[in-house]
Amino acid sequence: MAALLSQYEARRDSFSYAEGEALPPLDLDLAPMADQIVADPQDDPVLGPPFRSSYHRKCFQLREELQGQSELVFLNGLLIAHLRKRSYPDHAPTLFQRLWAEHGAHLLAHLNQRWLVSAVTTFGDHGTTPAQRSVGLSLTALFGMMKLYESERLHSGQPPEKPFTLEKTRAPLPMEMDAYSITNGGLDVNLLARLWQEAEGDQVIAPLAHHLLDLLIHDDRTLFRRLQTMRTRKLKQIAAKTNKRSNIAPVPVDRLHLTPQSLRWGLVSTIRAPLPQIARWAAHHLELGADALHIYLDEPNASTAGFLKQNPRVHVTLCDDTYWQNSGKRRMDQHQLRQAFNATRTLRASEADLDWLGHIDVDEFLIAQNPVNEILAAMPPATAAARVSPAECLAPEHGQPRHFKFSHKYAGLKKAILQEVYPTFGLHLYGGFLSHTSGKVFARTGIPDTRLGIHALKMHKEEVSNRHRPPGIWLAHFHAPSWEHFRSHLEFRRTRGSYRKRNERPELGQSELFDFLMEEEGDEGLRAFFEEVCADTPELRERLSEHNMLLTHDFDFDGAVHRVFGRLP
Repeated sequence: MAALLSQYEARRDSFSYAEGEALPPLDLDLAPMADQIVADPQDDPVLGPPFRSSYHRKCFQLREELQGQSELVFLNGLLIAHLRKRSYPDHAPTLFQRLWAEHGAHLLAHLNQRWLVSAVTTFGDHGTTPAQRSVGLSLTALFGMMKLYESERLHSGQPPEKPFTLEKTRAPLPMEMDAYSITNGGLDVNLLARLWQEAEGDQVIAPLAHHLLDLLIHDDRTLFRRLQTMRTRKLKQIAAKTNKRSNIAPVPVDRLHLTPQSLRWGLVSTIRAPLPQIARWAAHHLELGADALHIYLDEPNASTAGFLKQNPRVHVTLCDDTYWQNSGKRRMDQHQLRQAFNATRTLRASEADLDWLGHIDVDEFLIAQNPVNEILAAMPPATAAARVSPAECLAPEHGQPRHFKFSHKYAGLKKAILQEVYPTFGLHLYGGFLSHTSGKVFARTGIPDTRLGIHALKMHKEEVSNRHRPPGIWLAHFHAPSWEHFRSHLEFRRTRGSYRKRNERPELGQSELFDFLMEEEGDEGLRAFFEEVCADTPELRERLSEHNMLLTHDFDFDGAVHRVFGRLP
């Protein structure tokens, strides 16, 4: 290290100045310099050789390199050259900060990538905020290491854009590191996303750092792009080995390294409900950060559509006769088929505007511990579908639900535990739920031949296998928020909805259970069932809490509607 430091310091001797030479003053008027063009110094006897000082030589070299550019570009280079030295004029760091704070956009538009890297390195050495120094030093290390390993790689005989084969030598990495996983590794995403987020802490360095990172992820000659190509090949190789059991949807390369800031997400829903209910659903998810809500009114209502479309992020389609005629489809009798058709149509049409599209119902509301765009950006890069786990509401005696239950499977428990939580009826309900336990999905847009169904993203008529459950996000399902709601929806759900008989199973399932209760005990039996399984009682909450199956969340639906839409008509 002593030798390294000696070599490093030898390059940092300060500039010498001849009489009358000096760095421009701190109060220099920068604005006119944007229109002043650097001329060829060879044509100027004062600027050309013989050189009076090292400062004179550096000015000549910079002007020769940057001729045709603006004087602001030259000043940036001159300040960087000074700030790399061991000593420099006292005002040099402040003038550099002022240059980028006042004319950063001009510099980003005119500097080449090498000078951009030099600028961010200077922020690392002379930043005035912790974010400037940490981002500058981190990007300096990143680009420095890239230059080293990319230079060494040229000796492999492979051009930068050509990835290696999937075969590798089995040898330990230095520093006892674990090897990066081609298919599941997240180091590349975590590295770039963290730098992006760190840069957001300072408004001066953020545009420069974000611009450099954006250039990096779109360059097809980098390690990041080569790893992605290898990942795609590896996944295809795995799919070939597992044959029919694997159905991996190929994620487009340009959607693999999305940052939370660049990622755009939205929801689609086919809805038959009154305006207040739809407005609450829309307002909640707009406040959660949705970039677009695609609402299909299964029962067309022009006034409802007009109210919702006050917000430019809400897109409403009236599913009237004209809509179905123009779609080339006859209106399907089953609402589930209409939902899937509309969702798939939106998935394909949203490729240019959204990166992820979720398909949920009007009685389902996302709860997220962190911003949804951060959760989706943290998904493994090759993920095609993100399945959100459901939490079914408990029905309070008054007011709206604030307690929700998880299934035994989500809590990592055996099915037998349901008999402790729901002593009479637990074993007749999967997970102790009245409705679905599989949850709903977010699908990546831009994947060919995919269809977005009720609970799955499908390709070649089968659910895609490259799917994951993101942590820290749930689907609060207001399936039976009250006894009156449960009873009034029972007949529809038994005949056409989620309670209908699915197969010829001999055991007593949900459909058979409701038939039995209605035949033998009528509403009294149904009420006993509801009180044990659905009612928000202290006893049920305690049993759920003991098994980590309870979620509590307070919604502000009316407040959200007022903040997003104003007063309802």
